[in-house]
Amino acid sequence: MSMLSLRCSPASRARLAMICALLLGAALMVLSFAAGGAHAASSHRRAGSGSTHTQRVVASSRQSTATSKHKTCVTVHVKSARHAKTVCSAKRKPATKKKRVGKVSPKEKGAPAGAGPGVGSEGLEEQSPVVDPEDPGLPADPAEVATPAETVPTEATPTETDPTETKPTETKRAEPPPTETTPVKETPPPEEPVKPFRFFAPTSFWNATPAKEAPLDPTSSSVVKALVEEVNAEELEKKAPTINTTSWSVPIYTVPAGQSNVRVKLVNTVSPALQAAWNVVPLPANAKPAVGSDAHLVVWQPSKDLMWEFWGLNKTTEGWQASWGGAMEHVSADVGVYGPEAWSGATVDWGASASSLPIAGGLITLEDLEQGKINHALAIAVPNVRETTYALPAKRTDGYSKEAFSLPEGAHLVLEPTLNLASLHLSHFTLMLAEAAQKYGIFVRDRAANVALYGQDPTPTGNEPYGGSHGFLEGKAAWQQLASFPWSHLELLKMELH
Repeated sequence: MSMLSLRCSPASRARLAMICALLLGAALMVLSFAAGGAHAASSHRRAGSGSTHTQRVVASSRQSTATSKHKTCVTVHVKSARHAKTVCSAKRKPATKKKRVGKVSPKEKGAPAGAGPGVGSEGLEEQSPVVDPEDPGLPADPAEVATPAETVPTEATPTETDPTETKPTETKRAEPPPTETTPVKETPPPEEPVKPFRFFAPTSFWNATPAKEAPLDPTSSSVVKALVEEVNAEELEKKAPTINTTSWSVPIYTVPAGQSNVRVKLVNTVSPALQAAWNVVPLPANAKPAVGSDAHLVVWQPSKDLMWEFWGLNKTTEGWQASWGGAMEHVSADVGVYGPEAWSGATVDWGASASSLPIAGGLITLEDLEQGKINHALAIAVPNVRETTYALPAKRTDGYSKEAFSLPEGAHLVLEPTLNLASLHLSHFTLMLAEAAQKYGIFVRDRAANVALYGQDPTPTGNEPYGGSHGFLEGKAAWQQLASFPWSHLELLKMELH
């Protein structure tokens, strides 16, 4: 930054003061302009720091004083500028005494580029104006003013790129660090609901579902009509048809593998094979046969898949004895009727029923009632059993009816498959019976004084779950439950008579 110098005539102090003030203002403006240009140059240098050339701004000034007869002109030249300013003043007599005003101190010369207006002007002395009556309007001697040069922006020279410089490679997105996951405990597949137990093989006629297209017996309508007449006659007496439960039914004693064995003596008949089967029977000491002259009882040992059944069982002072019955091994695989396959030495006349059908077959078990669903066929007894003839799967008969349309033992009845059971508004108990009769059917197992189905005798449990308002019969008598059973919608499947 250049030095600013002013020379004033002592004779015209008032004029000098005015000129000094004007020149001082101009000097301040020039200094401010120079400071702004330096700040821009500094910013440009910072922006172009990566260039190979250093930009430099050179500012210079020169002054020329044009003197004429009447006035003195101060011309301010700025290097690289496109114009020059000339300040003229009237020529005055040479001053006898000179005084420097506004000298810029060396410290102010080094004022940083970019300083705002007023920087570097602190050393200027402000003169008190003095009025001169001689010439108030003209300035005194010319002043030399150093004006900062206008900065010409210099284009930055582009930096040559080294052709061998490696091109930046594409940065792949960083993979997130693997998160530690807590091992999830595998949930075991849901267990299938346990199906109610069923005696005999799944393919047994007790457990199989008849085909919908299974043919009917030619006598179906007549036989069913005769059965319905019997049912109606019994209903008038308000005692039947019924369900045998606590009497004339079948108590089942399910025993463990370690149950003590006893010998049951066969009486009133001779059958070495049957007696051999009865020599070792896991019959509990406190067992009680069903109430009624048949005195039926079943021993079931699931751990060995063995079953024994008795007719006329009783306990004497000499021990257990029975008039007839049977024994069956591999029960879960058996077809469900007595014959040579049932036990070593067995014959077709084995069994506590008169048809050789096991008395556990078709029994409405307590488990069925607890489950609320019967998943097997039912067994029925009727009074008018056809004589000398039976239908498979039965193997024999004790019938004596000579009526042409009486039912033979072994006959298979089913409810019409198209019958809408829901529309009948049956009780829960009766609906269970109807659903089983429609899906699996009803087999004539025995002869009885009236039409009867068979419910498991609860004696071995020590309870009576059928009666009472909360019992299986829902507070009704068994015959009342069967009064709404759709007997007239039964059909007789084609029979194979023997």
